[in-house]
Amino acid sequence: MSARKSTEIQPPASRARSRRDRAGETHLGLVRRARRMNRSLQVAFPHVYCELDFTTPLELSVATILSAQCTDVRVNQVTPALFAKYPTAASYAGANRVELEEMIRSTGFYRNKATSIIGLGQALVERFDGEVPHTLKELVTLPGFGRKTANVVLGNAFGVPGITVDTHFSRLVQRWKWTDETDPVKIEHAVGELIERKEWTDLSHRVIFHGRRVCHARKPACGVCVLAKDCPSVGTGPMDKAEAAKLVKGPETDHLLELAGLPTK
Repeated sequence: MSARKSTEIQPPASRARSRRDRAGETHLGLVRRARRMNRSLQVAFPHVYCELDFTTPLELSVATILSAQCTDVRVNQVTPALFAKYPTAASYAGANRVELEEMIRSTGFYRNKATSIIGLGQALVERFDGEVPHTLKELVTLPGFGRKTANVVLGNAFGVPGITVDTHFSRLVQRWKWTDETDPVKIEHAVGELIERKEWTDLSHRVIFHGRRVCHARKPACGVCVLAKDCPSVGTGPMDKAEAAKLVKGPETDHLLELAGLPTK
């Protein structure tokens, strides 16, 4: 009898080792597993993108600074008026602090963020002719910029591959045993050794999407996860498909449930 076609992600038949015990995994085995998981994520999230709204490198820079300890949804509610009032680096450099703070208050830590944004504008005017530079070395010298912000801007505004290590990314790659590192820079380098450079920016989006939609911190939707066959932490959340399906969030929900073989509305 022929096997029925399924939309579920099927594991290679030769994978005999337990999903839960990867203590003996070689580096080559880890590379293959990580790349296999990235391909599965590509099927789950074929259209990934930066969830911060922007049209220029400067807008993305400011939005990323605002996103610290704040949701992208909230940032996107604040930035239209902000971008209209401050269209250039020079306008941020000369901003009235009280007015700027009031506009970004709802994003939290608004005083520190205002300091970073004003400082960013001043640095761009003084050192880069008012334009956002497009190298990591230069970006990390700017107020409000660390490697995370720099990689967001490089990957999404300039098309330069970069790995964005936010809380979702670090949590997931540790859960998947891609690395035991906890320092963001070390995580970035460790993952960069596993995944092809051209994939870095989209990988970052895929992992973040997966962390927000499926692989939640406290109760991941393991029973409907496309990575279950390769995840050493499978079973952390409910394995029952119906129960797990209730945990899936986001606009890709129907697609993700179809991949798990479940009917959708």
